[in-house]
Amino acid sequence: MTRTPLRPLARILAARAQGENPDAIERENLRLRHEQTRDAERQRAEGRLLVLGIFFLCAFVLVGGRMGTLAASDPAEPRAAASTASILAQRADIVDREGRILATNLRTYSLYAQPPQMVDPVRAAAELVKIFPDLDEEDLRKDFTGARKFLWIRRKITPAERQAVHDIGEPGLLFGPREMRLYPNGSLASHVLGGAGFGREGVHSAEVVGIAGVEKTYDAWLRDPANGGAPLTLTIDLSVQAAVERVLLGGMRLMNAKGAAAVLMDVRTGEIISLVSLPDFDPNDRPVPLTEGDQADSPLFNRAVQGLYELGSTFKIFTAAQAIDERLVNPSTMIDTKGPLRWGKHRIRDFRNYGDTLSVEDVIVKSSNIGTARIAMEIGAQRQQRFLSDLGFMAPTPVELIEGRGAQPLLPRNWSEISTMTISYGHGLSASPLHLATAYASLLNGGVKVEPTLIRRDSYPEGKRLLSEDSSRLARQMLRAVVARGTASFGEVAGYEVAGKTGTADKPRPQGGYYEDKVIATFASVFPASDPKYVLVVTLDEAVETSGEEPRRTAGWTAVPVAAEVIRRAGPLLGLAPVIEHSATDKVTLASNERR
Repeated sequence: MTRTPLRPLARILAARAQGENPDAIERENLRLRHEQTRDAERQRAEGRLLVLGIFFLCAFVLVGGRMGTLAASDPAEPRAAASTASILAQRADIVDREGRILATNLRTYSLYAQPPQMVDPVRAAAELVKIFPDLDEEDLRKDFTGARKFLWIRRKITPAERQAVHDIGEPGLLFGPREMRLYPNGSLASHVLGGAGFGREGVHSAEVVGIAGVEKTYDAWLRDPANGGAPLTLTIDLSVQAAVERVLLGGMRLMNAKGAAAVLMDVRTGEIISLVSLPDFDPNDRPVPLTEGDQADSPLFNRAVQGLYELGSTFKIFTAAQAIDERLVNPSTMIDTKGPLRWGKHRIRDFRNYGDTLSVEDVIVKSSNIGTARIAMEIGAQRQQRFLSDLGFMAPTPVELIEGRGAQPLLPRNWSEISTMTISYGHGLSASPLHLATAYASLLNGGVKVEPTLIRRDSYPEGKRLLSEDSSRLARQMLRAVVARGTASFGEVAGYEVAGKTGTADKPRPQGGYYEDKVIATFASVFPASDPKYVLVVTLDEAVETSGEEPRRTAGWTAVPVAAEVIRRAGPLLGLAPVIEHSATDKVTLASNERR
């Protein structure tokens, strides 16, 4: 800024020349300078006041707008902000094919303690032990009177327990809201559902995550808010599942078995109507996995999916059906059954002497190992491998259970000619009951491959054709003969035209070889045989029937009667009208079987 001198020389000289007082010039310039300074200060102050006014106006508008928003919203308790990511606790329901609840959510509470806020920690410990007897009073007393500032006491408590803790009146005992997974049917379908537990946990919420079964497989889907809370619909029928479990449990006890499994499947779609593994568990109180010993002894082990067994003579129909489809034989072709059949140091024998020859149908009906092995030799190893691979025996089943991914069938390292022969009658290849049920469905539904599924869909893709409809029909007729006049005569259920094949396989020892008195007994069946709708596989582990003078372990005496009772109970629940079969006396010929 340019400053004007108070006594400019030119004006002073001019004033003196004119006789004026030079001091007046100085006073005037000083006055003008003061006025300029005052005007500048005033402008600066007015600017500051304007800015301050605008700031107060904006603050007033912001506060007023917020107050208006709060006044227009619903009242709610204030919540403290947290720096961590929020925990999404809501989880979709799981329902059966009819929409009945299998898994849902229950609002409950957790119990935790903040010792610094406690008034009487010693009394609190004593009172808590009365409510939760499994707690240790001494440990609680140490925690409450020590340096800890926080500890969990119970992740989940019932309303009655919450009220009892509330009545203690201790301000250091606090409750946090929880959403827990509830299985209202207890152990029913436990191996299908699997179970859920808590993931990330906070005081005010906990993350519910699947830990097994479909809960684990579809964990992300069940927790996805984008699904709008829509339930996950399974193919399981709750009523049928309950009936199968009850019958199988009774059969397991009656036959003195250590375990059992059953799979009931729709032969056209691969929908699993019922899947049972015994012993089972309650997913509401899931047991701890075994840390030593055989995992198959744990109730968590899913025998229907994870259990890999040599399934014995149930495999014989695959050999016969393939040979028929490739026009190597027909049901009446005679097969050499003289025994034993020698291959190197190996000897293949039948359960009893069936004579020198049997037709292909009688090889299946009487369950001849020698006859089946000779048919397999005609097929050859490569074609046998290809057919069994098409049936699904070379890979884990694609069922939507996390446990199924590890159930890789046990195959021979070198698929030699002797492997071809032994596998033809179910020895030398281990697979699960679900593998077997899927293969039977694909073989007997007209020859079209199906994939097992637990998820209900509006439609299912058409599978690959594995054999002709005529070959599939002939296979069903041979299996029907097994029930009518063969090893599965106890499997006859009036009105349901059961067809099936027994399988009794010696149980392998962990150290090698086989037990002499322990078997895996299996009955794989389809009903009704003339118009197949369902496949049922029942497997009993170490079953023995002891009503006679000598113990009987073959599937015809153990697994078959149990499967027959399952069909007898489940058939009406499935909506299957009993077939009125032909009678020579009353001339009734109606043989339809329609679903109601």
